Amino acid sequence: MTTKTKNIIHWSLAGVVGFIFLGSAINKFMGGEEALAMAGSIGLDENSFKILGAIELISVLLFILPRTGILGTLLLTAYMGGAIATHLTHSQSVFGPAVIEAIIWIAAMVRFPEITSRISGSQKNE
Repeated sequence: MTTKTKNIIHWSLAGVVGFIFLGSAINKFMGGEEALAMAGSIGLDENSFKILGAIELISVLLFILPRTGILGTLLLTAYMGGAIATHLTHSQSVFGPAVIEAIIWIAAMVRFPEITSRISGSQKNE
């Protein structure tokens, strides 16, 4: 795969992740009736919901910036792990959060070859 192709895939996937999380964070800050009703159904008040929006916003900004991308990947992965756990405890489908989690990791593996080399065990000992 050429560098240009990797860059296109990398920025496309990062854009998808950014779009998902920025939209979700904005929805949490705006606090629409439907969003607040959903938050209430899982035991969150409006203030907690806005804190989650701030966490999403910070995490996705760290993910998009190349210098802090690995930290953002780890934060978004942890956040989505919490989302999956919340869905499981409330008998909701985990398909959506699991797909988002997969997109985050695919994007990270394309963006950061060191992650792929560590996972596959092909790193060189120095």
